Amino acid sequence: MMAASSTMSKESAASYDMAEFDQSAIFLYLEDGHDQEQQRQTLNIFPSQPMHVAEPIPAKGVSMGMVAASMLPNGNSSSPKRQEQGGQQRSVAAPAGPVVPLPNNNLAKDNRNSLTKKEENSGGKGAASGGAQERLKDPKTLRRLAQNREAARKSRLRKKAYIQQLETSRIRLSQLEQQVQVARVQGVFLGTGDQPGFPSAPSPAAVFDVEYGRWVEEHSNLMFQLRAALSEHLADEQLQSFVNGGMAQHEELLHLKGAMARADVFHLLSGVWVSPAERCFLWLGGFRPSEVIKVMLKHVEPLSEGQILGIYQLQQSVQEREEALNHSMEATQQNISDIVAAPDVAPATFMGHMSLAMNKVAAMESFVMQADGLRQQTLHKLHHILTTRQAARCLLAITDYFHRLRALSTLWVARPRQDDGPGLQS
Repeated sequence: MMAASSTMSKESAASYDMAEFDQSAIFLYLEDGHDQEQQRQTLNIFPSQPMHVAEPIPAKGVSMGMVAASMLPNGNSSSPKRQEQGGQQRSVAAPAGPVVPLPNNNLAKDNRNSLTKKEENSGGKGAASGGAQERLKDPKTLRRLAQNREAARKSRLRKKAYIQQLETSRIRLSQLEQQVQVARVQGVFLGTGDQPGFPSAPSPAAVFDVEYGRWVEEHSNLMFQLRAALSEHLADEQLQSFVNGGMAQHEELLHLKGAMARADVFHLLSGVWVSPAERCFLWLGGFRPSEVIKVMLKHVEPLSEGQILGIYQLQQSVQEREEALNHSMEATQQNISDIVAAPDVAPATFMGHMSLAMNKVAAMESFVMQADGLRQQTLHKLHHILTTRQAARCLLAITDYFHRLRALSTLWVARPRQDDGPGLQS
């Protein structure tokens, strides 16, 4: 019995010692594995990735233990040895999963703070946008916006009306300037007699002579610029402006002559307002249109067949109208001569007799006006037939023609004279 008991005690002691040995070995094994895990996680402080790449921040609801577990190899929280001895680990009173410290606590805190700020900012923006939408839905805000749109629309309408008013005023001002110019000439032409407190007005003939001198000077300056433009070979668009200016000046002269014809047709027909050489070629108070066409043909070349045909037809129609006006003017002059030369005019019927002559003189005014109209139509038709450069040369040819006539008159007046008889010598 004693031997058996001793034998059982040795076996129990041996078994007890073996159990203690197994537990101590298990604890040592677990501690060694835990140390290896800590060492592996500690080595993760220096990852192979660049340091500027931040670790992903876990979303809400994810525990730090799960993050630590995901950081272990193969995504497990224990080593393979611990997985094999799961039953022994469950028998030991230990935590469910070891809490591994993050590689960099400061970086994690900064990431959490930045995430919190982003959430706050996004929440603030959402709240701001929501508040803006609520303000836009506010009736007062909608009414204010509608008022602003209406005020802007009215402002645009006022601006447009103001611009239209300025344009209308500018056109009206140019028309008034033309009317004032014509009225000034006509008023001086028609004004006679002295007014108290004012000096006597000049005669219509004197005013017309001054205005014609001014026109000749301005037209000569414009033609000088046109000649320079032709010599510099400017574009047709630039030449067209000079041509239009020359045509406008000819129309201005026709307006002046029309006012003079109504004021004193005899002064206009006499031609004393032009040089003596020009007076020799004067026709009904101006140049003869057919003569201008002949002058133009000598200076404007080359002309196409269509242009030559158009100019020939124009010349034929102009000559026919010139002949008709010549016959009418000669008949009127003959009637005036017959009325004035009537014999035995009684003093009682003298004024009635002169009134008939006055009516014939009024007919002469209409002939002068028709002649001016024919001159204007001839220039405009030539302008349409010719090109821009040809029209420019045409205006220069007409200007040179009358300039040479005036030069001829000046040379004739300044010519040296010889005494006719010896009695006049001293």
